[in-house]
Amino acid sequence: MSKDLTVIAKRYASALFEVVGQENLDKAEAELRLVKSIMEQNHDIEKILNHPKISVQQKKQIVKDSIGTDISAPVLNTVFLLIDRNRQGLITEMASQFIGLANESRGIADATVYSVRLLSEDEKRQLEETFAKRVGKQRLRIENIIDQSLVGGVRIRIGNRIFDGSVRGKLERIERQLAATQG
Repeated sequence: MSKDLTVIAKRYASALFEVVGQENLDKAEAELRLVKSIMEQNHDIEKILNHPKISVQQKKQIVKDSIGTDISAPVLNTVFLLIDRNRQGLITEMASQFIGLANESRGIADATVYSVRLLSEDEKRQLEETFAKRVGKQRLRIENIIDQSLVGGVRIRIGNRIFDGSVRGKLERIERQLAATQG
């Protein structure tokens, strides 16, 4: 996505963030996570929303039916506004930007932890305590993804930072060092 479209999506997210306020922040974030998930998983919705022969009202109804009726007015109206202005392609990016704003206001960061097996709750808590301080956050929301290619250890992605403590990562670093000393 181009930088200009990201800026536009962030403006919509900021406006929605101001409208929902701190008291409804959790609900709006959960709703936008649902919207984002539906939009990313169902490519037919994207095709329908971008089809020129489908009316704006039909597009809104399709989105409303897909998302469900339990969505708050501010979130639904923001999605509808994007459709009205022919910016339906920004819905997922706007949701991502909103989630980022919500996390920032709470001192939370989303972290993806890649490991060779599922981590226990205790292991997740220990990783959260260690890495939240490193990135200047109070908490981490950890998503654990299994990656057998790591051989052992973990690789953590927090925003655009990667902490690689995997065996594969260590072997790759050793290989680069050996290549540099031989070349």
